[in-house]
Amino acid sequence: MKKLIVLCCLLISSAMISQNAEVVSPDGKLKVNVSVENGKALYSVAYNGKVMIENSPLGLITNEGDFTENMSFVESTPDKVTKNYSQEKIKKSSINYEANTLKFTVANKDKKQLSVAFQVSNNDIAFRYEIPSWGETMSCVVEKEVTGYKFPSNTTTFLSSMMSPMTGFARTAPSYESTYTADVAMNTNTDKNGYVFPGLFHVGDDGWVLLSETGVSSLYTASHLSNYNNGMYTVEYPDVKTNNGFGSVGAQVGLPGMTPWRTITVGETLKPIVETTIPYDVVEPLYEASQKFEYGRGSWSWIVWQDESMNYEDQVKYIDLAAAMNFEYILIDAWWDKNIGYDRMKELIQYAKSKGVDVFLWYNSNGIVNDAFQTPKDKMNTSIARKKEMKWLKEMGVKGLKVDFFGGDKQETMRLYEDILSDANDYGLMIIFHGATLPRGWERMYPNFVGSEAVIASEMLIFTQDARNKESFYASLHPFIRNSVASMEYGGVFLNKYLNKGNAKGQERLTTNIFQLATSVLFQNPLQMFALAPNNLEDTPAYQLDFLRNVPTTWDETVFLDGYPGKYVVLARRHGDKWYIAGVNAEKTAKNLKLKLPMLADGKATIYNDDKNKNASLEDIKISKKGEISITMQPNGGFVLTN
Repeated sequence: MKKLIVLCCLLISSAMISQNAEVVSPDGKLKVNVSVENGKALYSVAYNGKVMIENSPLGLITNEGDFTENMSFVESTPDKVTKNYSQEKIKKSSINYEANTLKFTVANKDKKQLSVAFQVSNNDIAFRYEIPSWGETMSCVVEKEVTGYKFPSNTTTFLSSMMSPMTGFARTAPSYESTYTADVAMNTNTDKNGYVFPGLFHVGDDGWVLLSETGVSSLYTASHLSNYNNGMYTVEYPDVKTNNGFGSVGAQVGLPGMTPWRTITVGETLKPIVETTIPYDVVEPLYEASQKFEYGRGSWSWIVWQDESMNYEDQVKYIDLAAAMNFEYILIDAWWDKNIGYDRMKELIQYAKSKGVDVFLWYNSNGIVNDAFQTPKDKMNTSIARKKEMKWLKEMGVKGLKVDFFGGDKQETMRLYEDILSDANDYGLMIIFHGATLPRGWERMYPNFVGSEAVIASEMLIFTQDARNKESFYASLHPFIRNSVASMEYGGVFLNKYLNKGNAKGQERLTTNIFQLATSVLFQNPLQMFALAPNNLEDTPAYQLDFLRNVPTTWDETVFLDGYPGKYVVLARRHGDKWYIAGVNAEKTAKNLKLKLPMLADGKATIYNDDKNKNASLEDIKISKKGEISITMQPNGGFVLTN
């Protein structure tokens, strides 16, 4: 009898120390284990039996209680979710989402409960914290999150540092425009500011993991990854110094409430990383579109001709360029209010319309949080000024805005993003964000959102030799990392040999024209402002211009074909029944590829390519019945193949 009592006590004690639950993907390959061990909530991730994330902490610290220690298991509830939806602004237009779910509920020492909701689909995990109301407590401040990611020790990383607050141009940082390191050991990730989402991790021979977050709205702060500390990375909230020190670093939450989704994409190969749609699978539109928004391409004088081009005559030249290229839009950048003026802008918009071109106008968002001086400013940061300006914009027939200089991820700034988007929708305006944060599910959440920079984009090619030297390196990273989780308004496709108005010397472009054409396919954004200049109508081969006249900006399907981040990449994208296969090469030697293209088997195709002397060519070819083809990509070069 005594032995039975002792055994029962041991079993009870063991149950108190550890409580486990498990959720597995529909195909049975991806497995998440959740537990409470020694008073701490933990989770781990395995794929095909191989550990991808080791036991890592879960929990929040709020002003109403600590949910990181002295936790006890309450219950776990399994379920499943299925969802079919259409989304024309992302890498795929029709999505079927199926996931198994687990709601894992724990309680702290004060008996207050907290749940972690997991959704596990094939190759993707999304989880968030769900906070109930605690008796009469109907609000709280989430001060800290301890969510961690502990990778096996042989993991290498592909990360971009979080910029130091209130640094950079006019103290506008952070703006997600830092360089990347590729394939480096975790113990070298010691940047005190941490690393932006998304982050890519190579877990030795076992596979790949992409970390990000989605579903960030005005109801929460955006977050990022810490530096590598005590064997793992953790979720960190914004630095208190951002926004000139204004605003809380945590989140005000009405109860019941929830955090944004943390997302983990896992695969033995890079295919699930590139093709994931998890940022959109777990969010919903926050409002209805006020009208049908039209996407497409645009011309943009500032990128090559810079501030001096912001005058009526030069903008006419770029309107004419857009018309000649069959582009739908022109983007008129900073200083238009000073150098053209509101009255003449009305005339300019009418001229554009006569040419079949619609207008986007640039605005400075900042108001009070940095020193950016470009105008128009103080028009977007308050509701009264914003609605007055947007009323005028609608009356003038403007179709969209590019809003610049945000610099921070606090909840205050998330509210500003959402307020601009919501008000713009009321006035029929699309929005591009520049000098801004990573979009986190926004393509689906906000119907009039059409892109965000949040990357070392085309402007840095103008400004620094380092960016020009590394253009192909970054281009070979983006489809695996930044552009995998969100649209990327890069503003590229240069056809000038020299990236300035004279196109004669200085700022030499090191990549080929075909490389540039390939990026129009590789870089996904529903509205692309290309970096062409009026002289390109005369100095560029007609077949290259014709390609840009017809290249789409929305896609029905995206397929990863080959590549390695930082070295080379090849993607296939489909628009309707037309396929575009594009690749770029960042290595120092030519890359010989054997591609399998079953979608083009036994058909005809056209290939744009470079030779070893960087001379471009156009060739009609026949694809074998097996759909196999051999292609050579030159260093700093690329190719595009279309059916």
